[in-house]
Amino acid sequence: MSLILALDSSSDACSVALNDNGKLTSLFEHAAKSHTQRLLPIVDEVLATAGYQLSDLDAIAFGRGPGSFTGLRICLGIVQGLAFGANLPVIPVSTLESMAYAWFSVQGSASTDKPLLVALDARMNEVYWSMYQYQVGSCEPVALTPEAVMSPADVVQQLQGLNHPGLSAIGPGWHYPELAALPAENPVLTCLPDAAAMAVIAAEKFRRGEQLPVMEAEPVYLRNEVSWQKRQRIRQ
Repeated sequence: MSLILALDSSSDACSVALNDNGKLTSLFEHAAKSHTQRLLPIVDEVLATAGYQLSDLDAIAFGRGPGSFTGLRICLGIVQGLAFGANLPVIPVSTLESMAYAWFSVQGSASTDKPLLVALDARMNEVYWSMYQYQVGSCEPVALTPEAVMSPADVVQQLQGLNHPGLSAIGPGWHYPELAALPAENPVLTCLPDAAAMAVIAAEKFRRGEQLPVMEAEPVYLRNEVSWQKRQRIRQ
């Protein structure tokens, strides 16, 4: 039994979801460049709709990345403020894993025979990606490859050694021609991270005791050197 709020702003979308022992209340909207203005009002709306206050929660989950550097920092900053003020633990959830779970939950048994390659556009001719396999009876798909950031050409080279005759494919990173040439059936480029899927995964993590003290929460950038350079410019 748990009551978990999840937030995400790792992409052009902005989303919040409340998992009340399996009952989801969520809002998702495209909010490019307005995450700072929209995330907290959406939190208030979701909590009000479900009839809860921040103090009622057991934990706050968040999309920990990979994704937009600015979006990840905005989300984590808001989560830290909310969790610290209400003395709540936090639960980091992978954006790529949550996308895979959302896809598998819609596809059901039809998704079990092919691995799913999730690819987010990381700009600079690179993608954030990982590949997953459906796991029956679990909200957490099996990761077949580590999360990574690399050029689409390097992704193709990595896959050559895995010997997969076919793939399912989601995420805006699939717009690159190198990925589009892979044997994937009808890539869905419009899929983005969603707090609703994160709230489901977070409940399972909470059940296993994987929540963290708020000050231990960190985003996962993957592109660490670039992220550090951006942070230095922001500080200056």
